Amino acid sequence: MYEAVKKKETTKEIILRTASELFQRQGFHGTGLNQIIEESGAPKGSLYYHFPNGKEEIALEAIKLMKTLVLEGAAKDLAAKDTAVEAFQYHIHNIAADFEKKQQMEGVQIGLIASETAATNEVLRNSCQHAYADWQALYTDHLIAFGYEKEMAKDLAVTINALIEGAVILAVTNASGNPLYSVAKQLPSLLNQNS
Repeated sequence: MYEAVKKKETTKEIILRTASELFQRQGFHGTGLNQIIEESGAPKGSLYYHFPNGKEEIALEAIKLMKTLVLEGAAKDLAAKDTAVEAFQYHIHNIAADFEKKQQMEGVQIGLIASETAATNEVLRNSCQHAYADWQALYTDHLIAFGYEKEMAKDLAVTINALIEGAVILAVTNASGNPLYSVAKQLPSLLNQNS
């Protein structure tokens, strides 16, 4: 969703970026190490050098990367406006606009990894849980700063996160950012009656 400042990538960063994109498109189980090696252009030995514990280690790093990108972008978006409604609409519009440019949700989507590994891989489930918790904490902090009581802010943060995650899945499925714009349009009803 949000792009970092462009710099020359290391082999480890190339492998991680490639793996992240594949996990987001195909899921954890649908992505193989050979495909990561082939699409990254990295030598097989460098994958095992940088990620000696294999695919699970790569997935953990990919989840951390996605979490960081979302936190950085969301913090910037939410600080750019003066009211909760404006800030969250701006944030969601930026996600939708980025999707419209790329026709994919790379950089934001951990839902596929989370849903397919939650029952089978406690380490990855825990990592996804922490990513969602950190995103919700950021939303909570901003809602509190906008004047919402702490408990209400926590509930709204979970609700907004769930709305965004659901809209992202629909955007990918429909190949359109419209579900995200629909969520943004409904935010005044949600946030104004709870302020």
